[in-house]
Amino acid sequence: MSTTGKVLIGVLAGVAAGALLGVLFAPDKGSETRKKIAKKSNDTIDDLKEKFDDLLNNVSEKFENGKQEVANIYENGKSKAEEIKKDLKSQVS
Repeated sequence: MSTTGKVLIGVLAGVAAGALLGVLFAPDKGSETRKKIAKKSNDTIDDLKEKFDDLLNNVSEKFENGKQEVANIYENGKSKAEEIKKDLKSQVS
């Protein structure tokens, strides 16, 4: 996982912890506090899922780009090898 991904997860975890502590120390009834905690938990889980999906898409895109770049390099190398082979054959003949 990249440094940016780790920082992003750390920030989200910090925000979630802060929100949870804020709700816990609020002067509401226990049932209201539990509802707020459940809502914050669901919101945080949804945010984390979205961020994870974005990260996964980003990694997949970079992998595909890298794969295409390697294929291009391979094709260029193959073409160069064929050219060298033809030049050598013409020099020998």
